[in-house]
Amino acid sequence: MKRSSDIGRRARNVAFLGLASLIVSACGAIPAGPSSQSQRPQASAGLGSFNPTPSAQQCFSELGRANVRFSPLPNRRFSGGCSQIDSIKLLDVGADVTNLGPVKCELAGKFAAWTEYAVKRAARKYLGSDLQRIETMGSYSCRNIAGSGKLSQHAHANAIDVSGFVLADGRRITVENNWKSGRQEMQFLAAIHSSACKRFGTVLSPNYNAAHRDHFHLDMSGSGYCR
Repeated sequence: MKRSSDIGRRARNVAFLGLASLIVSACGAIPAGPSSQSQRPQASAGLGSFNPTPSAQQCFSELGRANVRFSPLPNRRFSGGCSQIDSIKLLDVGADVTNLGPVKCELAGKFAAWTEYAVKRAARKYLGSDLQRIETMGSYSCRNIAGSGKLSQHAHANAIDVSGFVLADGRRITVENNWKSGRQEMQFLAAIHSSACKRFGTVLSPNYNAAHRDHFHLDMSGSGYCR
């Protein structure tokens, strides 16, 4: 009787593991963890559908392997040509991020890597403190490029505007105040700007025009335009 009971328990365990594996594969390799409930695709009340492209599914898997916490968002299209396709809500990139809305997955992956391997390291190297928070002016916004009739990359959740950084020691470094002020602060901003130019398709800084005097614009369009 003991032997048959053991066999029964082993069979139930195998069946459970098989079912768990099936569930994980059905979720498109969305990472599990303390917030795995929030990382599952949510119904959109008729406003959109969760139907990520194969490239987005691959992106979700890569974010999971990088331990980036996120929540996939339904694909949505809006009047005027604006859209949120293959977008996510970033929940954790190893530092707090303020004001960040929907972000296209590819951009989110680049942003997470930039935070981990450029911003954090530069904060310790030039400022002697750990990064605590990145302040942004947002991501998705259904609007044109200023002064033109062409949709901005923000209109496709494909751009992030970064305005400042808060350190663990309480200091706040901003693009507006420190792009040309404070030797260490200038070095920090110059270093992360240079790194951004190697990761994103387009990077705009105060060097570009007055409209960018207070932030870095980061998007995945173009092929390495950097100002």
